[in-house]
Amino acid sequence: MMTLPVALPGRDYDIHIARGLMGQAGEYCRALLPKAERLAVVSDSNVAPLYAKPLLESLRAAGLEATLLTVPAGEQSKSLSMLGTLYDFFMEMGLTRSDGVVALGGGVVGDLTGFAAATILRGVDFIQIPTTLLAQVDSSVGGKVAIDLPAGKNLAGAFWQPRLVLMDPNVLGTLDDATFADGMAEVIKYGCIKDADFFARLEQRPSRREIMADIESVLYTCCDRKRQVVERDERDTGERMLLNFGHTLGHAYELAGGYTRWTHGQAVAAGMVKAAQLGTRMGITPAGTAERIAVLLCCFGLPCAIDCTMAQYAAAIGLDKKGEGGEISLIVLELLGRAVVCKLPKAELLGLLEETV
Repeated sequence: MMTLPVALPGRDYDIHIARGLMGQAGEYCRALLPKAERLAVVSDSNVAPLYAKPLLESLRAAGLEATLLTVPAGEQSKSLSMLGTLYDFFMEMGLTRSDGVVALGGGVVGDLTGFAAATILRGVDFIQIPTTLLAQVDSSVGGKVAIDLPAGKNLAGAFWQPRLVLMDPNVLGTLDDATFADGMAEVIKYGCIKDADFFARLEQRPSRREIMADIESVLYTCCDRKRQVVERDERDTGERMLLNFGHTLGHAYELAGGYTRWTHGQAVAAGMVKAAQLGTRMGITPAGTAERIAVLLCCFGLPCAIDCTMAQYAAAIGLDKKGEGGEISLIVLELLGRAVVCKLPKAELLGLLEETV
């Protein structure tokens, strides 16, 4: 068992990492919520057939009334209509503020369920059991929860920290290679922005097999890097913005693909390479950095470039939550392993992008 405490005043929680942890979830949840009578478990149509039964059995063995809601797999479930479905489900099962909500799935399930937990009854306890690599290293930690609006991704959300995160690396064995690679984009991101030695470690393990042989350490390192940032900047007003390396441009690529052609990890991968290229053009990022990132991304089958029109860049940048009026905060690398926030006018960023399209 590897345990990583996240120390936020009044909102502290533990991240537990261990193989076989899924079958022990009941005892952890019972110890965390001694007054709870029931837990609402939300999963999706891909994950529930694989892992809902052992989780529900574990929770019920611990004396908890656990009820499952399965939502359709995919980004389309992060919607206002699905949020309403969760609210109705919680009320029908008699959820109270002494009870809790469990998210069993990837980033979509975690975001949707967390936002529902943050807003039902003015907030109920929330437990994350992430089942994808991307969710384990990124979205399940840090308390950002959200749904999508017709205008864009994650535009309605909240900061709502989980009370507990349980990570079982065994569940990664059921991921297809493309979904595993999605998570590797975020893993590689941590090396880019915070840990050059970790990036070098990843370069020495350029395959899924080699990463899985060291997976507990990889998960711990990524979560530890995010923990450090979140503890210093929970509300994303300063240092936490560094975690968005590749994301501003990645949102443009997701938009370009109609949120269906490119996954989040694929879009972030291309966004990181483009951000490194822009950083070099701006005289901030050393030459050759983008190429080194691209080589590692390609080892996992991730795209290093995605076609995007200037109109799509402009639309994504205009909606980006990191924008302030006419400015945008672009995350660039001073060195591999050290990121900085670079504020510049949106028009200037669009000009730089036009030079590289």
